[in-house]
Formats: sequence, C-alpha cells, structure tokens
Amino acid sequence: MALSGSKNFEPDVAEYIEEAFERCGIELRTGYDARTARRSLNLLFADWANRGLNLWTVAEVTQTLVSGVTEYPLGIITLSVGSSASFTLGETVTGSVSSATASVITKPDATSMTITVPSGTFSTSDTLTGSSSGATTSVSSAPSLVNVQSSVDILSAVVRRDSTDISINRIGRDDYLRIPDKTTTGRAIQYYVDRLITPIYRIWPAPENNTDQIIYDRIVRIDDADGSVNTVEVPWRFYPCLAAGLAYYLAMKRAPERVQLLKSVYEEEFTRAATEDQDRVPLTLVPTASSLRAVG
Repeated sequence: MALSGSKNFEPDVAEYIEEAFERCGIELRTGYDARTARRSLNLLFADWANRGLNLWTVAEVTQTLVSGVTEYPLGIITLSVGSSASFTLGETVTGSVSSATASVITKPDATSMTITVPSGTFSTSDTLTGSSSGATTSVSSAPSLVNVQSSVDILSAVVRRDSTDISINRIGRDDYLRIPDKTTTGRAIQYYVDRLITPIYRIWPAPENNTDQIIYDRIVRIDDADGSVNTVEVPWRFYPCLAAGLAYYLAMKRAPERVQLLKSVYEEEFTRAATEDQDRVPLTLVPTASSLRAVG
C-alpha cells in the first residue's frame, strides 16, 4: 500500500472544536457552541503561557540603546509622523493636544520613530514638539501598543558592543529599587523586567552611547483563535495536547461527568508535550567558590 507522501495535517479551529465536542460526548449544534469553544481555546493558550516556556513563541529583538535612556518597551512601539529627521535620539516628544509624552529611541525612516511606552495617548494630527531639538511634526496615526502587550517575558539578554556579545544579568524589583544612583552611565550589565500590561525593562547602568545594542529573546503570546476557519499557532507535536485541553475546558461547561477523565488525559498530554519542547543540550554543573572548602 502506497504512503500518502504528505505531511501537512493541520486542523483549523473548527476541527479542534468538533474533536473536543466529540470527546465530551456531545454535538456541536449552534453558533454559540462555536463561540464559547473559541473562548475556551483562547483561555487554554493563556494557561499554557502560565505553565512555562513554549519554545515556538520565542522571538529575538534587537534594540539600539540610547545614551541616558534606561527604560524601554518589551517589544517595539512605532510612531508614524510627518517627518522625523529633525528630532534627536533620547529627547522627549510631547503632543500638543493629548499632552502625551515619550522618548525617541530610534528613527527607522524619515516618517517614523520608535518610542518608549507613552505617558498618555498620542492622537492622530497631534503636533509633536521635541524637548531639546525644538523640532515639530504631526502624528500621522496613533501608535499601537499591541506588539509590546503581546510580550510575556524576557528569556535571556546580551549587550553587543563592537560586534562582541556580553551576557547581562536579570535582577528583581527589589534589587533594582536598591540601586543608589540609577543615572550612573556605562555599559549595561543588569536589567529588570517590569511585567505591566504594557511591559517594559529597565537597564543599569544607563547607556553611555548611542551604539550599544541589547539583544534579547522575548516570549510572546500565541495568536488568538478568532475565527473557526483560522489555523492555530501551535506546532504539530502539540496537536494532541491542544485537542485534549479544549475537551477538558468544554467538559467543565457541557459534560461535567467527564471532567476528571478529560483532565487526566489533558495533563498527561501536556506533560508529554512540554517535556519534549525543550532545548536538547547537555547538563553542566559548575560549583561556585562558596561551595568549595578545604578538606583535612
């Protein structure tokens, strides 16, 4: 018997919903059934983010640092303007109507700039004024925060200087708070992630030039299951886990007598998939100096 020769099995949202309803022992009948199942599917994706690292959701971001600027969005916020040529890096821009403010951190082209997380909300046709350059321009469209708000966390980071990457350490909220002088300048050696709704990270020391780059691996959320015809942003090895998880979530609403069974299947499938979804590198244990002591 001939093999199919295909390796493109990729269920769409509707097929996952049908599979989940069948596991619950019920039929998909109405539009509301599909809507409540899509809602459960999106909640399932949020649960996966809370359970740990999903390798396929890691994206690398490169941000050129700006002298004196210590706070950056976890992702990219682009502000479209009439002209960005006369503005300077690091200066604060203020909207004339909205009174919103932000710092300029890059100028990708002549009609756009990337900014820090705004204080306030820029509006279309706002006139921007630079704090140090005095330059003015108009806002072509209000900036979107979606790219940053889709960030979950930072996995790791390095600072690149003169084509050499140097690891930097992550510190906690209390450690960052206890830094006496946060305006000290130098090559960044530490960063703190403030996991707000629009997350940011703060680096220390403050950058001493406009050429160092921070390169970090960002964990992002899985794309929503908006429509039944959509496919899902999940690799093939997680298909059984997704079907089992959705069936369990639906059972809590439609088939309570099957909840325990479907929950155990889901947990088993998730454990198997999560165990496989990791870097395959050898484990190396290095003792610290404090763990060594003289014997004798």
